[in-house]
Amino acid sequence: MNGFKNAGLSERLSAAAGAKKALLEKFKAQPGVNDPVFAEREEARRAVRVAREAREAERNAARAARKAAEQEVLQAEQAELAAREALAVQELAEQAKRQVAMAAEAKAARDARYAARKARSR
Repeated sequence: MNGFKNAGLSERLSAAAGAKKALLEKFKAQPGVNDPVFAEREEARRAVRVAREAREAERNAARAARKAAEQEVLQAEQAELAAREALAVQELAEQAKRQVAMAAEAKAARDARYAARKARSR
């Protein structure tokens, strides 16, 4: 285990100044705005951004197309269900008409039998 350094104030100040100077040198060593390397990196970033936006637009278009297709399928299913319901209602109406007609025929037959019985008893 290392022991503590008993550095004086002047040593600490010079170490801090050296660290600041090293940081400044590191910053100055970076390429500037007019540097061709900087321009290359900016162009690469721009190309990546354009590609990302194109992929996002493609995904959004695919999502919209998929949603439209799902909507069409849903509308087709709803139309088919409505057609089936209309057919069922029509069949119920026809069945009700047949029942009314059968009830009328049965009543007419009953009335005829009743009238025949009355005619025989007279």
